[in-house]
Amino acid sequence: MNKQTKREYPTAIFGRLRMIGLFLVVATLVAGLTLPASAGQLILHNTPSYVTSARNLGAEDPSKVIEVSIWLQPHNRAGLDQLARELYDQTSPNYRHWLKSSDIAARFAPSAAEVKTVQEFFTSHNLKVVNVGPNNFFVRARGTVSAVETAFRVQMNKYQVRSQVIRANDRDPYVDGDAAALVQSVAGLDSGKYTHPFAQRPTLLPNGKTLPAAKVNPSSNSFFTSACFPGVQTEKFSTNGTFPEATYHGNAYFTNENSPGCAYTPPEIYAAYHLNGLYKEGFNGAGQTIAIVDWCGSLTIKQDANTFSARFGLPLLNSTNFSIIETPTPSTCAGPDPEINIDVEWAHAIAPGADIDLVVPPSSSFQDVDQGIFFAVNYALGNVLSGSFGSPESLTPTSVLATEDLIAEIAAVTGISTNFATGDDGDFTEFGVPPTVSAPADSPFATAIGGVSLALTSTNSIAWQSGWGTDETLLNDEGILFNPPLDFGFNFGSGGGSSGFFAKPSFQSGLPGTGRQLPDVSWLADPFTGAVIFLSEQGETPTWFAFGGTSLATPMFSGLWAIANEEAGAPLGQAAPYMYSMPPGTIFDVVPFGSTHNVTASIKTSTTVTDNFTADQVMGTTGTFFSGLWNPSFFSDLVYAISFGTDTSLTTNPGWDNVTGVGTPNGQAFADSFKP
Repeated sequence: MNKQTKREYPTAIFGRLRMIGLFLVVATLVAGLTLPASAGQLILHNTPSYVTSARNLGAEDPSKVIEVSIWLQPHNRAGLDQLARELYDQTSPNYRHWLKSSDIAARFAPSAAEVKTVQEFFTSHNLKVVNVGPNNFFVRARGTVSAVETAFRVQMNKYQVRSQVIRANDRDPYVDGDAAALVQSVAGLDSGKYTHPFAQRPTLLPNGKTLPAAKVNPSSNSFFTSACFPGVQTEKFSTNGTFPEATYHGNAYFTNENSPGCAYTPPEIYAAYHLNGLYKEGFNGAGQTIAIVDWCGSLTIKQDANTFSARFGLPLLNSTNFSIIETPTPSTCAGPDPEINIDVEWAHAIAPGADIDLVVPPSSSFQDVDQGIFFAVNYALGNVLSGSFGSPESLTPTSVLATEDLIAEIAAVTGISTNFATGDDGDFTEFGVPPTVSAPADSPFATAIGGVSLALTSTNSIAWQSGWGTDETLLNDEGILFNPPLDFGFNFGSGGGSSGFFAKPSFQSGLPGTGRQLPDVSWLADPFTGAVIFLSEQGETPTWFAFGGTSLATPMFSGLWAIANEEAGAPLGQAAPYMYSMPPGTIFDVVPFGSTHNVTASIKTSTTVTDNFTADQVMGTTGTFFSGLWNPSFFSDLVYAISFGTDTSLTTNPGWDNVTGVGTPNGQAFADSFKP
């Protein structure tokens, strides 16, 4: 294997594989055994890392019925890797000569005979085959936990992982017989899941108080405003008319008892990011399809999206431009889900002429979602695939990471960009784990979407952008003045950083570090400066809400990438490699943004003693950031200071950075740059 072929896996992992292989050879020689080719083998790196440290809650119910899948080794992976490089190399005769699914089947897919061998492995161990994946890449089977344990020689336990109880195998699985050499990975042994990183402006405050969500009843005369930061204000408080007395001064974050607050609409985003020019040129995604992967589904998404579309003058969704595809089985958990509304409504808002295929796996399990993604890729449902979900890389089995990478690579060589959110938890250290990134955005063959905070002027041009990361500090709580201000620290922010599993791809050669760096590009994500959606909730009146998260940024970018494909007149493939060589003026570089009016506090404890706090001291942080006073509605004497641009260990800098990537797209210039 040459150096280029190893680009996906760090040297440390290859060293571990060599040591394991050497150990097995030595053990065999010591035992004086000569194992036949069909004896079987361990499938390495199929055990979640947390099983060595998480609390073991005991064995899983042996009679419980579960489904597991074997992903088969592709043929000639080195050849696939080489082709993937050539397809994105402008000097190669293969540049953008994308493969079809039939080409993948002929050149790289497992054979029918190999699938039959894997099927026989399952049936010989009392497991019923329920599905063979497209182009023979996986075989899925069903059986009891006891049968699965026997088949793979593992113990299935329940583990306490943070707030979740997750089923997982206690060791790497063993596959016997001729099937062993065909197995790339085993899925479904653990019950790990992806999560949606959508975010709302906080409703459960750190002091225990609960606010109503940022929402608007359709019958209301008021609506969200784009004036998120209307000016500078001064707030004065005392304790029952005596000392201490406090004066807070600084930027105002919009609050008004007669309004739900600020959030942006499609026309405001069009103006801010120069999209109107694209639409005037006649480019709106026509002829393109965006495949959106969201588990469970929503019974009301079509009518919700059409209410959204009608309000903002967008084409309505119908049977000719919108499809729902449940795979591999019908959903069993359909219900209201803000994520689906964010994805569909905002992909449609940015690319109103594009078709949308909503691909719905039955659950959020790694097994179900990965197979849903592969379905969309194999059948080329669209040149753009949008996935607003993820899992912390360090808590995701490496077998799952490898499977995700294979799927993303097949997408990349067939001219599809798989766009994934980088998460809303910064570097994930708030979960008590070392810094990590989000999967599947971490694949070198995927495009990783981060997030920003946004402030607009009165004419809807960009006043400023900052890397998304907010902190909260409590100043006053109904008569209680906090001296010093009570800093609660990081609230949420864009995910990013360096992968601990994947090596840095060639298109990131100019970036620091040796691992795949996240994100590649970003867009609006901060729910304090979020976007509106229309959502039906079970038993409630359908309502307008304000939402954010990299779950918002991802469908927005996917919509623009569909328009870029339209302008190019041919599929562009994976977006990420283009991001690092975009022409000047096509990307807004997001840099640290500060203010001379950041929040300060002056607390007078007596007629002669006053404690003064600088903006840094109020927020308990240093560096460049923007902060504002937030008076949550319904609590007249409740005052917070919110900072924008403070994201765990991640930092925003000129050029590429691990919060915003290369920056946010300058809509018309960005898409126009792909004209032939």
